[in-house]
Amino acid sequence: MTEFIVPSLLNLIDPLNIFLMVVGLTGGIVIGALPGLSATMGVALMVPATFAMNPTSGLVMLGAIYVGAIYGGSNSAVLICTPGTPSSVATTFDGWPLTQHGEADKALYTSLLSSAFGGIVGVFFLLFLAGALARFALQFGGPENFWLCLFGLSTIAVMSPGNMGKGIVSGAIGLLISTIGIDPNAGVPRFTFGSYGLVQGVSVIPCMIGLFSFSQVLYLIGTDKTFVADYNPRKGTFGRTASYLARRCKKILLRSSLIGTWVGMLPGAGGEIASIIAYNESKRWAKDPSIYGKGCIEGVAASESANNAVIGGSLIPMLTLGIPGSAVAAVILGALMAHGIQPGFKIFSATGDLAYTFIFSQFAVNLLMIPIGFVLCRCMAKLLTLRLTFVAIGIVVLSYIGAYAISNSIIDIWVVMVFGFVGFFGGKLGMDTGAMALGVILGPMIEENLGKCLDLAHSVPGGLPAIMLNSTISKVLVLALALSLATPYLLHLKKLRMQENEAKCRCQDERPENANV
Repeated sequence: MTEFIVPSLLNLIDPLNIFLMVVGLTGGIVIGALPGLSATMGVALMVPATFAMNPTSGLVMLGAIYVGAIYGGSNSAVLICTPGTPSSVATTFDGWPLTQHGEADKALYTSLLSSAFGGIVGVFFLLFLAGALARFALQFGGPENFWLCLFGLSTIAVMSPGNMGKGIVSGAIGLLISTIGIDPNAGVPRFTFGSYGLVQGVSVIPCMIGLFSFSQVLYLIGTDKTFVADYNPRKGTFGRTASYLARRCKKILLRSSLIGTWVGMLPGAGGEIASIIAYNESKRWAKDPSIYGKGCIEGVAASESANNAVIGGSLIPMLTLGIPGSAVAAVILGALMAHGIQPGFKIFSATGDLAYTFIFSQFAVNLLMIPIGFVLCRCMAKLLTLRLTFVAIGIVVLSYIGAYAISNSIIDIWVVMVFGFVGFFGGKLGMDTGAMALGVILGPMIEENLGKCLDLAHSVPGGLPAIMLNSTISKVLVLALALSLATPYLLHLKKLRMQENEAKCRCQDERPENANV
């Protein structure tokens, strides 16, 4: 490793590579902020451009787009309650309430700084612990991934403790929607209603656009508001936000970043699972969980640090084993192979200068993201000063363009519209759109991994229980699942005990007065 440090740093400060990092990062942020234009799409579109560059410069640019797009999704999540990428779904839970309270700048800066912190932590593990973590990731099979996804789904219980019944129903509706399309185990279409466009199932991104963006437009145009939300920028907000995160959110940022790195290196898992789990854990261990969902900085910090830490985690198995941990990592893997570079442990010795230049560029990109993101935050926040009519029209147009661009299918436009009305009327009835989105995201992974377990159960003594609880990892995840489901009841009991103690204290304070009387 040491012999490649100096050449890698010299490659990093090359003017061309610096230019590509700045351009790739800026473009990635814009792509991520636009509903429907995912990080995968942004990176895939720029792969042909890398053929005109040397492999190192091309890889640096793709990595910068990846980082920028994942962070960029938080901007639209905060400003218009529309997750630019699926990994920013959890950011809407507290980012949008902060915007409604006139504190959009605080939410944007929290997202920016948390994303940079999470990205740096993920790259740190990529640099120093790639080999060990990659071998750990290989221990995750069907049972382990099933329990992990089920643990992510259990966060519904924490997301909606006050009305768990409606939260569970919302999650069940999301799971039902995820079953539309080809059965991943049997290979037969189901619930397609004779429509060829639904054979591939309901796309996640159009569904998210409908649930969060289109429904929000319907809600806003039904109010008497002139603007989306009040926007009163105050001097020194960036510094105060940075100070608050450093003083009050150190544990949350570190815990969420570790969760993101861990989830990111698991093939098939992604930022959406990591951000939801991190948000859930942050709420679980909070002194006052009731503040979450009402404009809590800690909620935004947990979500954004986790989904950006996923980047470093997803690159660990890609570089060391040639197994991508995410869809974007798979595209980058394809770009490497197109340049004649075979990922694996030998990449750190045969082409060590390329590998370490790429890793060091990830550090640099996350640091560059702070000044570039700061400027773009101030520009994007101006959206709130536009009249609601123009903003609503713009959201609808961009939503439809983004949805159609995914697979050039008219069905996706109808999906946006249908789920827009589902999210709007569901919100009126008290349904939890976050839980519904979680069901849509996790449903296919739960079903696929459960099918693998059922297939293995036929050839293993002990059947399905032996498969599901065979490994230590599975047992730990089952324990975490049980704890997650029990948390709302434990918090409720704790609240009742505190109320009883307060009542006893009041009674004791009143007794001497009554005795004197």
